[in-house]
This record gives sequence, structure tokens and C-alpha cells, in this order.
Amino acid sequence: MLNRRRFIRQTALGGTALTLPLFYSHARGKSQSLHMKELKLSLAQWSLHRSLEKGDVKAADFPAIARNSYGLSAVEYVNKFYAQEAGKEDYWLRLKSAADNEGVKNLLIMVDNEGFLGSTDDSDRAKAVENHRKWIHAAHILGCHSIRVNAFGNGTREALKATLTDGLGSLASLGEKEGIHILIENHGLHTSDAGFVVDIIKEVNNPFLGTLPDFGNWCLDMEWGSTQGGRCLNTFDPYKGVATLLPYAKGVSAKSYRFDAAGNETQINYPELLQLIKASDFRGYIGIEFEGESMSEPDGIIATKALLEKLWGQID
Repeated sequence: MLNRRRFIRQTALGGTALTLPLFYSHARGKSQSLHMKELKLSLAQWSLHRSLEKGDVKAADFPAIARNSYGLSAVEYVNKFYAQEAGKEDYWLRLKSAADNEGVKNLLIMVDNEGFLGSTDDSDRAKAVENHRKWIHAAHILGCHSIRVNAFGNGTREALKATLTDGLGSLASLGEKEGIHILIENHGLHTSDAGFVVDIIKEVNNPFLGTLPDFGNWCLDMEWGSTQGGRCLNTFDPYKGVATLLPYAKGVSAKSYRFDAAGNETQINYPELLQLIKASDFRGYIGIEFEGESMSEPDGIIATKALLEKLWGQID
């Protein structure tokens, strides 16, 4: 059995631990056993991106695939696979109906390539905000709680903080009007600096701006932030990162790359990250996001699901 107290001692992270969110000590005082905390799993559509890109899988069938192939009742969409449908309300209504018929809950849309929300050019930044509006509306129709965005931009770090505060603040105001949260994911470069992201969230000061912590995207040198295959030499500590982003999280992405013969993820310390999540106040879904290159997508999804379920039951 994994020991929560031992984990907390080992991941104190020196003096910085004293400034991290206090959900550790708060969790100890809860009368409900950690074993009683429900594991809620969803399927991130990116887990099937190779199949979707090849045309082997249709984006419209995603809710049915999640339910019937993997026994999952919640999904996270990727806007790339619906680019031609973006502004078509009828399409989203049909997709919502299809998900409802399968008993599948729509959680969020991951939005990429809609411009820099932290551009130093005011007009470009405003255009990026406007580009996201259609995805906010689509998420609203689907019954999602959020869209996930990329907090990229240009300029110095100080300039980025100012422009991202403006761009993300404007977008959060749009999301608030439709009841849709705007979530920042650690996705490389400055977005993988969890403290930097939290500073922006505090500056915006809108409860509709939050986070989507990802287990694997902690590379500070590359956009998108993948740490797969040891290709990144400068990474943000994933445990400190998840701990810092978790109090603002509306979801969590359980990234996975590679598994050993015993079914353990070989590049990400799943036991310690799940221990952190289970001890926190987070009650949302953990999204399965397989991104590995050494096994098939279905096998990767099944392996990730099995590992999450096994470890969750072992955490005390």
C-alpha cells in the first residue's frame, strides 16, 4: 500500500513546500477515508489522434467509442478534429444528442491554433480572443464545463505576464457569459512554469479562469512541453507543478507514454502524482491521454486506464 505520509515527507520540495497549497494538512482532517474518494475517468480525444488523422476513426463517433470500446462515460474533445464544424450549432446539437444516447458526459474542448492570447500586438491578441469565442459556444451547447487553451505569446517574460493577463482575462469574461471555464494547461515554455501560470490567474481574479494540469508537459525549452523519450533537458518539477496548479484545476490530464511488462508507466511517476491528487480537494475527472509511440492507441488507452484504477485502489 502506498503511504501518504511518506509521500508528503519525500516531496516536501525544501522550503518551497511551505508555500504550496495547504490541501495536504487539510486532507488529513477529513473524516472520509481517502479510499472513499471516487475515481472519475474520462477519455481525451488526443489519445486517438493518429487514428483520427488517418481517417480510421470518425470524430463524430468519439462518444460511442469511449463508451463501447473503453467503458468510459466522459470525454474531452480536441478542436482540430471539428475545424469544419466550428460555427455550426446544428452539428454540436447532434453531437450532444449522440453523447447523451450513449450516456456519455461532455467535459471540455481542447483548443489549439487559434492565435496567441499573449501576443504583444493588441489587435492580434484581440483576434485570438475572438477566435476562441466559437469554441466557448460549442462547449456550451455540448454541456461542457470548460475549454482548454494555450497561454502562448511573445516578448519578454514581464511583457508576457501583462499580455496574457489581458488576453486570458478577456477570454474568461467571455466564458463567464456562457458558463464556460477557461483552463490553462502546462504545454511547454513559460506555461510549464506553474508559479508563473498561477500568478496570472491571481492577477485576472476571475473564477472562470483555471487550470488543467498535465502529468507530462513540463518541458521549459519547447512549445507543447512533451517530456517523452527524454528529449527535454530543462523541465519543471512535475510534482511541484501539479501541486501548484491543482487548487485551480477543473480537470487533470493523465498523460502516458510507455509501459513496462508489469503495466507501470516508465517515464512518469504515477503513484506519487495520484497520491497528490487523491489527498487534495480535487473532485473532477482524470482524463486518459495516451501519447506513446511504442504501442497502439487502443492498447495505450487500456493500459493507462488499468494503471489508474489499480493505483487508485492502493493509495491510503
